[in-house]
Amino acid sequence: MSNKVDYKEEAKWWAKAGAFALGATIFINGAVVVNAKVPSSSMENTLVPGDRFFANRLAYKTENPKRFDVIVFKYPDDESKLFIKRIIGLPGEKVEVVDGKVYIDGSDFPLEESYIKEPMEGSFGPYEVPEDCYFVMGDNRNNSNDSRMWENSSVHRDKIVGKGLIIYWPPSHAGTID
Repeated sequence: MSNKVDYKEEAKWWAKAGAFALGATIFINGAVVVNAKVPSSSMENTLVPGDRFFANRLAYKTENPKRFDVIVFKYPDDESKLFIKRIIGLPGEKVEVVDGKVYIDGSDFPLEESYIKEPMEGSFGPYEVPEDCYFVMGDNRNNSNDSRMWENSSVHRDKIVGKGLIIYWPPSHAGTID
């Protein structure tokens, strides 16, 4: 019985394992998850600049996006860019901001939004959300380039890339995205 190692066979095995791992990673990143990095402060305190997180590309294959979901999507005014915001208005709704409070369909009561960084300033709208579209806003309302400012103020459902799932970096901020 020989203890001799066949280095050529060992190298071939490691090359195959590496190629498989790389292929699996590319497939998963392209078809199952979005691996995103937060570039700005528009989603503070939920997501802060430098956070890395996964978004689920398959989330809306079997269900509709919901109010308050954090989504990754193609920016309506330049689809070469991906943005991260929270869904506020659903298809067919009227969204209006009065004195920093968000109202849906003329409700007497504003949305309860415990996740926003600080009270929002100003009044905006009303905005009519088209069918198959969503009105989105950042959690840092006073420092967010969102539906209120865009030429095309709604995100079409087919431009949603994924639903925010879990922050994995930095470890001190790791956890689910709510």
